[in-house]
Amino acid sequence: MKSIAAKLLLLGFLLGWLQCPCAAQTGPSEYQVKAAFLYNFAKFVRWPDEAFAQTNSPLVIGILGEDPFGSNLELAIKGKSINGHPLALRAVESPAEMKQCHVLFVCQNPKRNLAQTLATIQTNSILTVSETEHFCEAGGMINLFMEGAKVRFEINDAAATRARLAISSKLLNVARNNEKGGPR
Repeated sequence: MKSIAAKLLLLGFLLGWLQCPCAAQTGPSEYQVKAAFLYNFAKFVRWPDEAFAQTNSPLVIGILGEDPFGSNLELAIKGKSINGHPLALRAVESPAEMKQCHVLFVCQNPKRNLAQTLATIQTNSILTVSETEHFCEAGGMINLFMEGAKVRFEINDAAATRARLAISSKLLNVARNNEKGGPR
């Protein structure tokens, strides 16, 4: 009986907090939004069949460098799958580990040369994402950036095409076109 009362009290507290004006004002953090973007990017990309060992193999999201997400990315993908592929999250360091990923988030301080990293994996079907300035110009595929208080992104579709990735036109239409430097 006490545990039911405690759960109801906790539920009441949570409902009250959600209705509190202060809860609405805080909104999600920058890295909660970026984690959601990363998950949604994967939903709008088609990998070649050979990118997966089996039809139910995990879609692996790798983090190269110092992880800025904390638990936000893990929470964003927990229990989710894309096209029958459960999502898995891994910290990666070596080129061999990077090549086992389907999505590679390159942190601002990856502890290795960015151009060398991208050159190492450019022929693999790995969606590369970062928040590093000039990432797309260096051969990366999706770069996240802040515009005021909003998270935006630009896409280098040519780099994705070279890696045999097909980015949905729905995603391309809402991105800043890196090749022209403006909206699509």
